[in-house]
Amino acid sequence: METKSFFVSTNGPGLYELTSQIEKWVEGDGLLTLLVKHTSASLLIQENADPEVKFDFIQYLERLVPPSSSPEMSYLTHTYEGPDDMPAHIKSGLLPTTLSIPVKNGQMMLGTWQGIYLVEHRVSPRKREIVASLLLA
Repeated sequence: METKSFFVSTNGPGLYELTSQIEKWVEGDGLLTLLVKHTSASLLIQENADPEVKFDFIQYLERLVPPSSSPEMSYLTHTYEGPDDMPAHIKSGLLPTTLSIPVKNGQMMLGTWQGIYLVEHRVSPRKREIVASLLLA
């Protein structure tokens, strides 16, 4: 088994693609497992052709789980790390924090328009770590 960490610098909520970083690292045949090592970010396989998809996805998440400063979120008690913190934990709980992707002949078996994304849920810039493990067949 091979293991590697990938790092993504973020600048607020959004989908940050890391497909090409991982493509350069995978080899052989096996199973790739990814884990984001943070409780306020997620991983996602999503369309990577039309940038409107990323925008709409984040807009939907913001409407689904608004900041704790919004009146409809007044029931939240974990608010001392900022109005985006607890909503970020909720979003992370709703979306995957791990992904499993088959690899064949050194290629991830993703669909034509699929890419791998870190989903940032916090407002301030962050450096996120994603651990990749490749179990070769």
